[in-house]
Amino acid sequence: MLPAIVLFVLTYVLMLTFGKYRPYIALASGILFIVTGMLPLDKILDALDFNVLLMIGGTMGLVQLFIDSHMPEQMADRIMARVPNIQWAAVCLALFAGVISAFVDNVATVLMVAPVALEICKKLKTNPVPFIIAVAVSSNLQGAATLVGDTTAIMLGSALDMSFMDFFWYQGRPSIFFAVELGAVLSAMIVYFLFRREKAPIPKTGHITPVTDYVPTILLLGAIVLLACVSFAPESWNLPAEINGLICCALLLVGLIYNFAVKRTRQAVTGPLSAIDFQTLDLLLGLFLMIGGISHMGVIDALAALLARLGGGNLFVMFTVIVWASVLISAFIDNIPYVATMIPVIGGIASQMAPGLGVSAAAAGIPLYFGLLSGATLGGNITPIGASANIAAIGILRREGYEVKNADFFKIGIPFTLAAIIPAYLYIWLVYGI
Repeated sequence: MLPAIVLFVLTYVLMLTFGKYRPYIALASGILFIVTGMLPLDKILDALDFNVLLMIGGTMGLVQLFIDSHMPEQMADRIMARVPNIQWAAVCLALFAGVISAFVDNVATVLMVAPVALEICKKLKTNPVPFIIAVAVSSNLQGAATLVGDTTAIMLGSALDMSFMDFFWYQGRPSIFFAVELGAVLSAMIVYFLFRREKAPIPKTGHITPVTDYVPTILLLGAIVLLACVSFAPESWNLPAEINGLICCALLLVGLIYNFAVKRTRQAVTGPLSAIDFQTLDLLLGLFLMIGGISHMGVIDALAALLARLGGGNLFVMFTVIVWASVLISAFIDNIPYVATMIPVIGGIASQMAPGLGVSAAAAGIPLYFGLLSGATLGGNITPIGASANIAAIGILRREGYEVKNADFFKIGIPFTLAAIIPAYLYIWLVYGI
């Protein structure tokens, strides 16, 4: 186990130190996990999240068609016509991303909203880095708001047999949706504060960029609707685990066929395909292999057991440990395997603590489960490589010629995370604590 921990920590130090080379460092580390046997050959495919990889690739191509249609420019013009200055433009974009990501995967949200943010920044001749980071962290925040907002929410909903409405009202009390929205309100204030110097007024030219083709927009909206609808599909349908990625790739294929039929040029197909950022995909590929390696070596299981011991027999202490440890751990470890590991662990903890508390195991477990989901979802906002949405956002900026320094991300990610998790932490305990 120790060699896996050392290699994992060393890799993250190198990635944070040498930002330009993150994809290569992650891939090299992933290969080392395989070569050393810490990730056996028969576990490689299990470690790779093909759903995320396919979804990012397909959505990137769709977004390029969306950009080519000039729809982001028109949306940027309409937003600029309604907000007084750059500061409010940043707040509105962050809130817009948050609303979408409550129903659609965080990565897809970033890929859809980022082009609008880029167009606004181009028109205003301002640095897009903080805008795109704000969009990314906002999309991560809302992942825990609804059953369909994030994979971790779906996993917890399945474990507790929660319906879509249970995320709004659960066992006679307001549910986790309101904890997330409290954080969203405070974090919007943080975005407003962070952009406090961006008071330059937005010129009202009255010009609205015409859209040349509405089909890409229809396809992108179709992706949003289908991704949301699929999350409601019953397990009896036996949909493949990669269904979200397959939807995005299928819609990209439709878009490419349509684009070629209209333009009759090779560029109609190669242009959108060339927009797929393979460096971002390489980085995610390496991270998946690394996380698969430490999972196989028992590191995540050991972390879960350590958390259980730290909590002792006090429910509030246990709740506090789970929330804040989840925030810290998910800043470096993908939250999906972590949450998958912790759900049964929390079930066991709740069963052990329930008799001493004089309540059922289900009642003792609710604050712990909700604390796990909120902490693990928000912790990814601390570092630029803590969540797939952050990685996608940085990839977009890199393609535009902007390098995102760690300080740039920390300046927004850390206060945003604290502003979101503190009210959620207090709310969950006040509503569901015993």
